[in-house]
Amino acid sequence: MTDPTSSPSSVVVTGANGLVGSRIVAALSERGATVRAVVRRAGTAPDLPGVEERVGDFADPSYAAEVVAGADALVTTVHPLGGDGESQRTVGLDGTLAIARAAADAGVERLVHVSTAAVYDRTPGLGDVGEHGALAGDDAGDYAVVKRDVDLALAEVEGPTRVLLRPPAILGPGETSVWNSVRPAHIRDDERARRAIPEQPFNWVHVDDLAALAADVAVGAVATSDDPEAGPVSGGCTAVNVAAEVATQRDYLGTVTRALGVEPVWEDGPAWTGRIVADRARRWGWSPRTGLAEALAELEAGLH
Repeated sequence: MTDPTSSPSSVVVTGANGLVGSRIVAALSERGATVRAVVRRAGTAPDLPGVEERVGDFADPSYAAEVVAGADALVTTVHPLGGDGESQRTVGLDGTLAIARAAADAGVERLVHVSTAAVYDRTPGLGDVGEHGALAGDDAGDYAVVKRDVDLALAEVEGPTRVLLRPPAILGPGETSVWNSVRPAHIRDDERARRAIPEQPFNWVHVDDLAALAADVAVGAVATSDDPEAGPVSGGCTAVNVAAEVATQRDYLGTVTRALGVEPVWEDGPAWTGRIVADRARRWGWSPRTGLAEALAELEAGLH
């Protein structure tokens, strides 16, 4: 990591009250940035030093232009948890592009988008996946396809240095946490959700470690480079995987079912057996601080 810029960065964060967005806002506040925390409901943004709540719909071009004016960076985190492909596309794709284009028009220097490793093709038989891996096909499901299309669209937004963060499963406590709250509820209520191949890899990262990299890129603490392996390409669009040590479904599902007092159903069958390779992020100076044991203990404690 290089030293952050000498003057405080001004960063806009969409979805500032969400699991990932709120952690990014906190990480930016810790770094001395001034943050415009974009939310749809008043009183839901983190109340932290340097954070200003901005209520509005970032998909509205006029509001988007207003909220990004004079900012140094934009961090986009919003994607619907559920809903059909059309609703995911309206919010996740159209909305993200509206504020991304506004940021480009306003001369915002850096754009950090929280994507997902689900954009990669992870069919059985394929090995490890790095940033040059093939993207998911149109049959990969609404979430993967829409997120893939957002990435491809952001690559065409000229101007800012764009960084696509691609985490696998994001662990960390919160009501909207898919892996700590939403998925465990399904596992509790539906026997079908308790089925897994025990040794299938479970790729993951802790939300605080993801937020740390997002904040460092947003404030310019990660230097740009002509080589994407050394840093974000200046004025380009660079994908970077953000993953911790590989676990297994036995680790994750075993922890959840034990905490809930239900039995997992271990199966055999074809599955993707690779890992999400995050060597690029490490070459940028990032390393996860939360280990598997700590993350699983936090997960289990939250379910008791």
